[in-house]
Amino acid sequence: MENQTTVYKLVLAGLCNLPSLQLPLFLVFLLIYLITLTGNLLILLLIFNDSHLHSPMYFFLGTLACLDMSYSSVTVPRMLFDLLRERRIISMPACITQIYFFTFFIASDMSVLAVMSYDRYIAICHPLHYMQIINWNICVQLVSGVLLCSAIYSLVHTLFLTKLNFCHSNVLQSFFCDLPQLLEVSCSDTFINVLLIFLLGILIGVGILGVTFYPYIPIISTVLKMTSKHTRSKTFQTCSSHLTVVFIFYTTSFFNYFRSNANDHLVEDKVASVFFAILIPCLNPVIYSLRNQELKLSLRRALRRLQ
Repeated sequence: MENQTTVYKLVLAGLCNLPSLQLPLFLVFLLIYLITLTGNLLILLLIFNDSHLHSPMYFFLGTLACLDMSYSSVTVPRMLFDLLRERRIISMPACITQIYFFTFFIASDMSVLAVMSYDRYIAICHPLHYMQIINWNICVQLVSGVLLCSAIYSLVHTLFLTKLNFCHSNVLQSFFCDLPQLLEVSCSDTFINVLLIFLLGILIGVGILGVTFYPYIPIISTVLKMTSKHTRSKTFQTCSSHLTVVFIFYTTSFFNYFRSNANDHLVEDKVASVFFAILIPCLNPVIYSLRNQELKLSLRRALRRLQ
């Protein structure tokens, strides 16, 4: 059978089929998207303009803010557009392209969070050697390596998707193209694709998870030995912001991709997808801004300059 991915079109089920809810949902998610862009752009502007924030830690935080804006922009504008029309049709090339970029930004986000753990480990456990180990060349190399590995990881999934045929039920039970839902509507054997999700997810996801959490063992040990309560509190605030973001991100991602029979839990899956694809990029700048004293001080300095 010929590969039909270049001509076949899919229908996105969306979040809700009730016409009366379309406009309220549009306004709610438009507001969330604007908050996401504003919050992450504000973090970037503060880091760029404030010399006090010109350190590797904030370089990685700025990178995370760029990734959050990007992966939110892969799904939300299309979803907002679909909320204003009855038929939510998307072509197969557009669907696979969306999957590629969404997977790329998610993998990059996970990897940058792991790099941020390593950065905190060096800063707290080896402060005297911090600038020697985490210099600007290393920062650029780490981020470049993360982006390259994420691009290859996403490309592997995308290439195997292009081998599939789609010849029956063409309704995706989601508001954007995502791997589990797309595999559900394929009439080809998706064993390899599912195996890739689990194997690469376990190998890379668990590997990154280990790199993310393992540094906190010596970090917690070092922090507990600190005699200054102020220093200990400040360090815990920085680490707790990072751990909160990591916990929310991994909880929703594992729920989203490591469940079988996706169509048996449509409501739960849509809620998880909304949280994973839309709310997390909005929550990250809020979490970091509220719990990071240096960012709050930088914002106050910026506001004073504007007065």
